[in-house]
Amino acid sequence: MTLEILTSDTLLPLKHGFFTRKGGASSGVFSGLNCGAGSSDQSEIVQINRARVAEAMGTEGLIGVHQIHSADVITVSGHGDGGEKADALVTNTPGLTLSVLTADCQPVLFADAQAGVIGAAHAGWRGTLDGVLEATIEAMEALGAQRTQIAATIGPSISQRAYEVGPEFLDDFLAAEPANARFFANGEGDRYQFDLPAYGLHRLRSAGVGTATWTGHCTYCDPDRFFSYRRSTHVGEADYGRLISAIRL
Repeated sequence: MTLEILTSDTLLPLKHGFFTRKGGASSGVFSGLNCGAGSSDQSEIVQINRARVAEAMGTEGLIGVHQIHSADVITVSGHGDGGEKADALVTNTPGLTLSVLTADCQPVLFADAQAGVIGAAHAGWRGTLDGVLEATIEAMEALGAQRTQIAATIGPSISQRAYEVGPEFLDDFLAAEPANARFFANGEGDRYQFDLPAYGLHRLRSAGVGTATWTGHCTYCDPDRFFSYRRSTHVGEADYGRLISAIRL
């Protein structure tokens, strides 16, 4: 099966893609393009999937990090870099491909094509609240990017209608900024529905990037195309696949 790759006009002409689960070699709950080495899927199969992504990106290899839901960013200068505990990467070295893994959290790809600087971030609710998006922008600026020239696109993420949270979750956001209440809708009982992509867009736009967009795809609501941690938990599956998003300079 052919790989399905979602792209954003705002990131062109740079090679990039938000890969769906289609076109992979995994089976069972991982059926499709599971690129998560941290899953319980067969490591050889995961490597096959990642090799297919690398081929599609026209690269020797995919550079990533050991994601920990932080605001930490690493600067990459060669193929031997990567693997550190962090949640975002930036580079101004031509030929390198940065990647992040997600399964409901926001994959965010950044590009200042004019300056020749790119970035990729894994932005769950905790990382976004703690500033991983702003930290990525600052790291890109350190490499010569200008934030008013940076285009940022949020890929497939869990949408508000599928993201039920408790009152303590809301409290964390209100403690950070009372105006964050606008990203929550009332749910059943004491529950709320959190709009993670809208919050991500708000943080990006408030940081002053030139363009910030979301592809509009919900990971939870489309099981044929996307892996979802929350959906897997709700149906009682033992594990879940990881989607990959990548950008190449």
